[in-house]
Amino acid sequence: MKIIAAAPGHEVLELNYPLVSDFLVRFIREELEWRGFKKAVVALSGGVDSAVTLALGVQALGAKNVYAVYMPHAISRPESREHAELIAGMYGVPFEVVDITGMVESYAAQVPDITPRRKGNAMARARTIVGFDKAEQYGGLHLGTGNKTERLFGYYTWHDVADTGPINPLGDLYKTQVWGLAEYLELPEAVVKKPPTADLEIGQTDEGDLGIAYRRADVILEHYLKGYPDGYIVKLGYTEAEVARVKSLVNKTHWKRTIPTVAVISTTAIGEFYLRPLDFRLELPVSGH
Repeated sequence: MKIIAAAPGHEVLELNYPLVSDFLVRFIREELEWRGFKKAVVALSGGVDSAVTLALGVQALGAKNVYAVYMPHAISRPESREHAELIAGMYGVPFEVVDITGMVESYAAQVPDITPRRKGNAMARARTIVGFDKAEQYGGLHLGTGNKTERLFGYYTWHDVADTGPINPLGDLYKTQVWGLAEYLELPEAVVKKPPTADLEIGQTDEGDLGIAYRRADVILEHYLKGYPDGYIVKLGYTEAEVARVKSLVNKTHWKRTIPTVAVISTTAIGEFYLRPLDFRLELPVSGH
């Protein structure tokens, strides 16, 4: 008997983007309604993640109910504002600019030894303050914009504006898939094709920081999370160094993907014993018993 070895299988990241788009539009609408809101704020950075989030938000809520806020710092790239204005104009949403330079620099002036990385973190968290305040001003919620790759790598400032949105439509999409969805939504090529950057440091790029290209990292991530051994992933065309890099980034940042760890001293600890689903709406009648 002759045994013929099958070609190595591999996980495919391609999605049915029309179906994904419809689902995410419904997700945004329903999740806001369950919380009692009909309006949303999007921190529009000029990048593809926030552009996709805004596009989905407009489909879910209508342009008049989605507010785009661009929050530059003095070091922000000029094209970031250009692309933010382009997306806001494309979807006809209210567009506002809130410069965070003063917020950040007033703090930095009191900390002479602040590093570019620490200042970048301060910039990210300053945007969180603005995002929540603008949501309060407009009577809505601000939408999270972080993608799955960034979340798995811990590649974001903890509690930044992309991380803290109570609703995040892109959180289960790899960066590669966000690009695919952006192309389906026919977002401008200038936004979709440019090198991703958090725009928190001069000359910074995501892939430069991560040490691996998103399109390669995403395939490794999908196989790693599904339990494929390292050797199998390497045979798909990835180096041992790339696999080790991806695993290292995931494993050392798990703490950033969890709620704060609470010391449990009772049988009513929130999140441990008191477990209430978000959509639990049962209201018991007042009884004399």
